[in-house]
Amino acid sequence: MEFFEKNKIIIFRSVGVFMLLVGFVVHFWVTPKEGISKNEIAAANVARMEAKVAGGSGSSSEAPKKKDASKYLEEFKNTKAKQMQYLTIIAMMAGIGFLGYSFVRKKEE
Repeated sequence: MEFFEKNKIIIFRSVGVFMLLVGFVVHFWVTPKEGISKNEIAAANVARMEAKVAGGSGSSSEAPKKKDASKYLEEFKNTKAKQMQYLTIIAMMAGIGFLGYSFVRKKEE
C-alpha cells in the first residue's frame, strides 16, 4: 500500500496513457478498410455459382430452400462493430479519466 501511495501519480498517468493507446489502437485496427475483402469476393462467387446451378438445371422440382443467413450475418457484423466502438469509447474515457485525475492536486492537511 505504501508503494501505491508513493507512486500514485506515476501509476495513474501510466494507466491513463495505456488506456488511451489501447483505445486508439482498437479504433484504427477495427476500422474497415476500403475495398472488397476476400471473404466478400468468395461469397459473391458462391452466390453466382449457386444461381447458375439453380437456373441451369431446367427442372422445376420442389427443392427445399436454404434459409437466408445473409441478414443474420449483417446483423452480427453490425453488432460486432457497435461493440468495438463502445469498447473504444470506454477505453478512451477511462484513459482520459486516469490521466486527468493524475494531474489534480490534492489539498494536503
